[in-house]
Amino acid sequence: RFQQVQSMMCDLMEWRSQLLSGTLPKDELKELKQKVTSKIDYGNKILELDLIVRDEDGNILDPDKTSVISLFHAHEEATNKITERIKEEMSKDQPDYASYSRMSSSPTHSLYVFVRNFVCRIGEDAELFMSLYDPQKSTIISENYLVRWGSRGFPKEIDMLNNLKVVFTDLGNKDLSRDKIYLVCQIVRVGRMDLRDSNSKKYTQGLRRPFGVAGTWCL
Repeated sequence: RFQQVQSMMCDLMEWRSQLLSGTLPKDELKELKQKVTSKIDYGNKILELDLIVRDEDGNILDPDKTSVISLFHAHEEATNKITERIKEEMSKDQPDYASYSRMSSSPTHSLYVFVRNFVCRIGEDAELFMSLYDPQKSTIISENYLVRWGSRGFPKEIDMLNNLKVVFTDLGNKDLSRDKIYLVCQIVRVGRMDLRDSNSKKYTQGLRRPFGVAGTWCL
């Protein structure tokens, strides 16, 4: 029973990742939603949980808006589908390692980063762009995480102090098989053209200029 549930959970996590990607066409999205609801109903059945009746699109039927007869037919139809599904699953001769192979192919790896402090004497505001970088292919493989840091040594949004967290998601096995992955922080100074400017009339405010970069091996 545990291996059955484990296998289904791996499938559901993989399908959830595909649904959240937002890249599926409308017809494939509808088909995948039906697969998800079918898998959930099947899991509820083998765990002896309540049966959930749905419409053709996989949405849960509202008992307040559906007649008793319609609900009865929906229950009967759902029970027949699940019974057939159980017979199909029992007839399959799946090896024990099937669930583990699906787990290993599921692109659900994530990297959690907690920014505690930023120590760099700039003298002005700064923007920190953090991303994952593949040094072998010289390319960034993730979105940027932006942190705005003030000139006084604190985040611009002071309520974010000790709460600067980010999760880089959807890292697949292809990413984990890379030789190295670095966490790179690009520093952009925001302010005057030259820090040595002392005459306020010559100040040019709001200029964004590259200031530095740092990196550390993470995977």
